[in-house]
This record gives sequence, structure tokens and C-alpha cells, in this order.
Amino acid sequence: MIGGRLNRREMIASAAAGLAASAALPRVARAAGKSVTAVLESEVVIVDPHVTTAAITRTFGYHIFDTLFSMDAKGAIHPQMVDSFHTSADQLAWDFTLRPGLAFHDGTPVTAADCVASLRRWAPLDSLGRMLLGAMDTMAAKDAGSFSIALKRPFPLMLDVLGKPNAAVPFIMPERIIPAGRGERIKEIVGSGPFVFDAARWRTGDTMVLTRNGHYVPRAEPADFVSGGKKVLIDELVLKTIHDDSTSASALIAGEIDYMQYLPFDWLGKLEGNNDLAIMSLSGVDMFQGNFRLNHASGPFADPDVRRVMWQLVDQDEIMQAIGIPDRYRVKTCPSFWMCDTPLQSSAGAEAARFSVDGARQALARTSYRGEPVIMMQVAGSISQTAGDVLADHMKNAGFNVQPEMMDWGTVLARRAKREGWSLFPVYSNGIDMDSPLTHFYVANNCADYPGWSCDAGMTKLLEDFANAPDMAARRKIGDEIQVAAYKLTPSVMWGQFARPAGYRKRLNNMIVSAFPMFWQVTV
Repeated sequence: MIGGRLNRREMIASAAAGLAASAALPRVARAAGKSVTAVLESEVVIVDPHVTTAAITRTFGYHIFDTLFSMDAKGAIHPQMVDSFHTSADQLAWDFTLRPGLAFHDGTPVTAADCVASLRRWAPLDSLGRMLLGAMDTMAAKDAGSFSIALKRPFPLMLDVLGKPNAAVPFIMPERIIPAGRGERIKEIVGSGPFVFDAARWRTGDTMVLTRNGHYVPRAEPADFVSGGKKVLIDELVLKTIHDDSTSASALIAGEIDYMQYLPFDWLGKLEGNNDLAIMSLSGVDMFQGNFRLNHASGPFADPDVRRVMWQLVDQDEIMQAIGIPDRYRVKTCPSFWMCDTPLQSSAGAEAARFSVDGARQALARTSYRGEPVIMMQVAGSISQTAGDVLADHMKNAGFNVQPEMMDWGTVLARRAKREGWSLFPVYSNGIDMDSPLTHFYVANNCADYPGWSCDAGMTKLLEDFANAPDMAARRKIGDEIQVAAYKLTPSVMWGQFARPAGYRKRLNNMIVSAFPMFWQVTV
């Protein structure tokens, strides 16, 4: 990843009187032993971490699988499964040796052939992986414990790519479970990570259980973000699906659950005033970027002139006020595709984003749009639904025929994979995924088979230039050029930058302050 992680705030502990739980609160069963029960951002619907950029699948992936390299909280890349590596003077030959004793959950040893097969499967599905493939000549196992990569030209991002936390993450899995066909999902969930997926106890729509991998050998270094020694100190992690935020917040207060990833903003006063709870506040790349992703493949937004009208219909401050995000958890207005308060923050091209419903109405009248349905997929009950509702009102006033369709996130993931049948959807993404042109979901996947299918040849060249830039000054300059091109192409329209604080019972110790939920270092 280019840049680095920034300005993590200290955890804010609550210091006032507690609240009684609602009598109507449904009971959440606790397991015996050292168990932690968590409600994450959503249910884990897709358990194959290579085939989606969904953040919830990445969270699942980091607990079940492992990576060759990993990133610490300052953005530095470190060996993880790799014990040592060597590169030639001309940077064209790379050799990697695995740590001894690595094993998958089924007891089989991790081999170099597994690593090569995993990288070959992952790389075509990821924007940075495709860049690596473009520079690669060969990749092969040398023996059971080592493999090599030979390049056609130097690839300065080698370690950044192999250790990136950006979805899709290059997780390692057994070669035997990798399907032969591209796009097919794995049928068996076997990794070498610190937790084991308990398939027998998975109840779709209710509960998923991850148990401690007793055979896992962590690195000697302390855990640091997703790097270092992932020592699991609990017996199991119970992921509970509760669709209603208020019910989840009540369960947290009552001690029925231990951790809630996204606290509802309208409950923050109650939660911050509870002596038994701690609130985790985040900033910089640990914040989120909200976007309206547009479908370039079909429908009204296939016309770039229609897409550009959308910049005049989004008032970030209005949307975040409608959601109820307190001032301390949001940036009032951020024009930067690469997030604000990050090394690549930019306002280049942002003059296009001037809110004016009247101006949008006049601009729309000059386009090819003639009242075709604009199908907006929305996740019912989510903050992104509120963002979509605000936009839909402005779009209707500007002359769009908007047709909102409510569904759950899993349905959005399935529907967005089809080139037809939808026009846009509101979503928000981890800042660490959006703070660079090479990782930003809607810019980095330019001209790729990725939902939305935005494509511009000039953008492809700029992304290559960015990847080959010699220093940060050059990256900032090219990053500005890419942003100007993105404002014209309009792969998405940002609706705000904000933090979603997490909350947890103070019985949990050693929580890592991060937008990524991580439980391998937690004690109870």
C-alpha cells in the first residue's frame, strides 16, 4: 500500500452511570469457557475471501487464513508466513522461504505449492494482483518450503502487494481446495490462521463459531494491526447475527454480547454513559468513505454525461446530518477520492462537485436521459439507506425516475455482480481500502470485471504511472491527475467520510484500536 496508516486516536472509555437492559431483549446464549460473543457489521455471507471485496469477508478471512506478509499500524510491511526472502540486485528475481511448522487446520503442512496456487488464484481477481501478474514472468515452488517469482521488469510494490490488507487479501489456502474454474468458490473452509471455522455449528442468519487453533504457531513479535504474533487467548469467538442495531446495542448494555462493531449513532449518548462499556473512536484511514457506485455497463449511467450530473446532487454534510453522525465522528465535506487526513488527500477536479439541484436539472436536460428507471439498490435499515434516501429525493427533483429497491447486503452482493438490473447503490468502505488509487475499489478496478464496470484507457495508463512513481512527491502529482480523470469518469460519487465507533464490554482486554475487528490478542 502507498502511504501509511495515520493518527489512531486513543480509546474513549465511558465514565457515567450504567443503564438497565430492556426487558424485551432476546437472550443470546453464551458458551462455556473463555468465549467472546460479537455482533459484526453484517452476517458473513461469502466465506471465500478471494472472490469478494466485502469487508465482512476480509474480517472472517484474517481470523481463518494467514498471509505471506502483513502490515503493521504504521503501514510497514513485515514477513508473516514467510521466514526469510531475498531479491536480486536487478530486482527481477525473488526467493521466499516459509516459516517452519506452518500447518493447515486439517493437519497438513503448508507448502510452497499451496502458496503459489493461492497467489495464482487470487491475483487475477484483484487490481494489485493483476499488476503483479503483468510484471511477472514465472512463479514456481522450488521445494516444499520455498518458492520463487521471476519478473520481466522490476515491480517495486512486490512486498506491498503480498502484504496488503486491502480486499481482496492474498490469503493462503490449501491447493487441494482451490476450484479448477475461475470464479468458482471454495467448498471447504480450511486455512492456517489462528482460528478454525466450526462448520457444524454454523447457523445461517443466526450464529457462526470460530474456535482457537491449538496448533497455530504465532510469530514471536507482538501483534500489531494485522501483523506479528496472533496469540489466541480465548477458546472461541461467537459471531452473532442481529439485524436490528437497537437490539444489538441493548444486548451490549445487558452483557448478552461483548462487542458491537458499529454502534448506532442515536445510541451513543446511552452507550458512552455506561461504566461497563468502552467506546473505540477512530480517525484517518480508520474512518470510512461513503460512495454511490454507478453502473457503467447498462441503464442511464452508461452515458458519462448523465453520470456527471450526479456530482451536483450530493451534499455530504446534509447526508451525514440526516444519518445522525455527530460532528466529532465525521469530516464535514471531503472532496478527495483518496480520503482526507491521508498522504494523498487532494481537491483536484473537485470543482465538479458543486451541489445544485437546479443546475443538475438543467444539465440532465442536455443529456440523453429520457426518464428511464434508475434502480437504486439499498440495504434496508442501514445508514447507507438513509444516504440513498437523501440522494433519491434530490434526483427526483432534478428529473430522474428513481426506483429504490430494499434488500439485505447479501442480495446487493449478488445483484451487483450482474451487468443489468441495477443503476446504483450506496455503500461505505474502510478508509484503508480507499486512500490510494491502487486500492480504491472504484478507481483501481478500472477496465476490470468488477461490479460497475467503469473503464477509461487514460486511467489505466495513469494507474501504471502511479505504481511506477519513484517517490511520494511523484505519487501525489499523479494522484491529482488520476482524481481529475475520476471526476470526469465518475465511477462513484462520494457521500462522506466518517467514523463508526465500536463498543465492547470492559471484560475484554487488549483490544487493538482499528476499524478491523481482531480477536486473536483479546483476553477475558
